[in-house]
Amino acid sequence: MQTSRIIARFLFHVRTQHNNRYLPFSTSAESMASRTAVGFIGLGNMGNHMAKNLLKNGYPIIANDVYPEAASEIQDLGGEVADSPADVAERADRIITMLPSSPNVMEVYTGPNGILGKVKKGCLLIDSSTIDPYVSKEVAGLAAKKGATFMDAPVSGGVKAANEATLTFMVGGTADEFKAAEELLKHMGKNIVHTGPVGTGQTAKICNNMMLAISMIGVSEALNLGTRLGLDAKVLTGILNTSSGRCWASEVYNPVPGVIQGVPSSNDYQGGFASALMTKDLGLAQNAATTTKSPIPLGSLAHQLYRILCNKGYSMKDFSSVYQFLKEESSS
Repeated sequence: MQTSRIIARFLFHVRTQHNNRYLPFSTSAESMASRTAVGFIGLGNMGNHMAKNLLKNGYPIIANDVYPEAASEIQDLGGEVADSPADVAERADRIITMLPSSPNVMEVYTGPNGILGKVKKGCLLIDSSTIDPYVSKEVAGLAAKKGATFMDAPVSGGVKAANEATLTFMVGGTADEFKAAEELLKHMGKNIVHTGPVGTGQTAKICNNMMLAISMIGVSEALNLGTRLGLDAKVLTGILNTSSGRCWASEVYNPVPGVIQGVPSSNDYQGGFASALMTKDLGLAQNAATTTKSPIPLGSLAHQLYRILCNKGYSMKDFSSVYQFLKEESSS
């Protein structure tokens, strides 16, 4: 419950301030994936940019968010605002959801005002949240009973990629369903990957994020050690990025303030991907590892460290703030 509250507070903190005729959905004809209205539920740091990119490409948007003010920018750009997920389902034949956790997804899809209470037969449901793969499979089964198609399509790339429509989508579903979903997703990302059946998109995402957390901790430890031994952080980063230690966390998303401009570390770790959300994703990886009896010693240690970060007041800061945490710990 505490983690859910932290995530909800973070999403509220990073919110951007701020009669169509619908054709039946068909997976067999590209014309049916034309620019008819698309429902979009979840307009947080990522979803807001994703919905705006659909609007830019001519798709009318019917938006909904638990915080009504989050939909104001979409409305200003010409989108419509729905009162509930069920209202979205009544008005759209394709719906994208971008939510913080498994309980949020279950509530939006199966709750009293949920999508599945009003979903149209033949509707395409694309969930870009990062959640438990087993929850994706469960929702897919419930959607199928209503005659709708559910696919998991979590993303990678962060806020910058969401803004620039260069996200990577990891999509779980059948081949025919993937082709239909790709018609929408290509306007929000540049790498649309079919991972296999429903649930495999989430599996790919939690594996990626576990690896990302481990590498961010490693880069932060190395840079903290190097600077304490007298090396300039930019000099050390340059060496790492032309050596075998090179990785995304050092080259693109460096955790040391001032080394790279335009990343959260150079903005007091504001924006980006919150430590609370990384902790949640590491918990998903831990649960999956336990279920499958897969040893993840470094993943487990990363999970423990990010839980400590959240308890130390870093929950709303970007996950690269692990560098600041290590720096402060080493100075105490």
